[in-house]
Amino acid sequence: MTTLTNTATLDSINPATGEVVGSVPLTPVGAIPGIVAKARAASKAWGAMTAKERADILRPAGQVLMDRSEELGKLLSREQGKPFADGIGEVQGCGYRLSDEVDEIAEAVRPQVLKGEGVETTVYHDPYGVCAAITPWNFPILMPHWMVLPALVAGNAVVLKPSEETPLIAQAYADVLNEFLPEGVLQVVHGREQGPALVKADVDLIAFTGSKATGQAIMREAANGLKRVILELGSKDPLLVLEGADLDKAAAFAARNSFRNCGQVCVSTERIYVDRKLHKPFLEKLVEQAKSFTVGACDEDGAVIGPMIHGRQKAHVIGQIKDAEAKGANVVFGNETREGCFISPTVLDGVTHAMDIMTTETFGPVACVMAVDSVDEAVELANDTEYGLGAVVFGEESLARDVARRMTAGMIGVNRGIGGAPGTPWVGARQSGIGYHGGPMGHRQFCQVRAVSVVAGGGDS
Repeated sequence: MTTLTNTATLDSINPATGEVVGSVPLTPVGAIPGIVAKARAASKAWGAMTAKERADILRPAGQVLMDRSEELGKLLSREQGKPFADGIGEVQGCGYRLSDEVDEIAEAVRPQVLKGEGVETTVYHDPYGVCAAITPWNFPILMPHWMVLPALVAGNAVVLKPSEETPLIAQAYADVLNEFLPEGVLQVVHGREQGPALVKADVDLIAFTGSKATGQAIMREAANGLKRVILELGSKDPLLVLEGADLDKAAAFAARNSFRNCGQVCVSTERIYVDRKLHKPFLEKLVEQAKSFTVGACDEDGAVIGPMIHGRQKAHVIGQIKDAEAKGANVVFGNETREGCFISPTVLDGVTHAMDIMTTETFGPVACVMAVDSVDEAVELANDTEYGLGAVVFGEESLARDVARRMTAGMIGVNRGIGGAPGTPWVGARQSGIGYHGGPMGHRQFCQVRAVSVVAGGGDS
């Protein structure tokens, strides 16, 4: 959580205590065109290198992140709220695989040669030039890493605009990379109004993760220059618990995916549809699982989840719970609050699509359970949304596989979460986004494809 103390400084606030964690200089909006111009100038030499050369330059940053993971992880936790173990783990997740990641990205963007019908075509994956990376607060080092690293290895210069809620850890991440990068290749701007100004500036590609409304605003502005966009937006992920499901595993997944990071995850489970015959035992197991999620500040022993990022988000979640109760839902566990931004894991039963909590993104620690009478009803309700990021189906294997193919989400897990095998893209459908991240397909999103064709064997055309 942040506050603006004056025109020059952005303070980062610990959402558990209200204390100032630290501050960063607020970037003057009028300085952004010059920052982008500096990036464009730096992109020429950077883009002229091979992807392998760029990967080799970035490689040592992984060890620095690992060496500083406790320091940086605790900084992350203090400004975002998640427990220290989660904050340190997030930093380590970026550092541990960085060396492998830069090699994977370099391999994905190397030229490919195609031959046939007397023609030889080389498909190049060239840098766009300048990439604006606008990142959220819920995973405040992982999300910059997810955008900045492939953009850089692909040969772009990057201007990073992290969330104003978590500027410190994003700046620290950029500082680590800048120990090795040429000047101007990676720059950071801070502040709320700086995002729209960066989108309007002379950038070639905008990578954004955040709300649907902001994504729409970015698309409108990007259309003026036909700038490329990669947008991961909101979601309302469903979980289906059908005949043949392992209820212990389904309930454990439902609790973990509803409550982790205090429900502030883009693929949190926000709607649960359960075969009516399984409803009561599933609900009992879910409540039992929910009891293990202790709420506390990042440094509290035993805390599994931290606070909401700020009071506005807490008020949104409480408002949705109250609306659901007023319309007939039952709170079967939780719904306890304490001073500050804390809210306990909550289980709601008897929800319907007449309730806002089943149609509008919650982004909070609430598991909403609805009994259904058939597979068709479960599928229809699960797909009754404008979003489509993730979905999960628990049930007898062949049934669950069939149902998964009827989901309109971009990523579907069968008897497990949505995470895929190495190389799988992270992709949303419908209004959950445009473009995707991860794997060769995602890495190439940061590239302009160019196909150069010649007569095979070097002969005349």
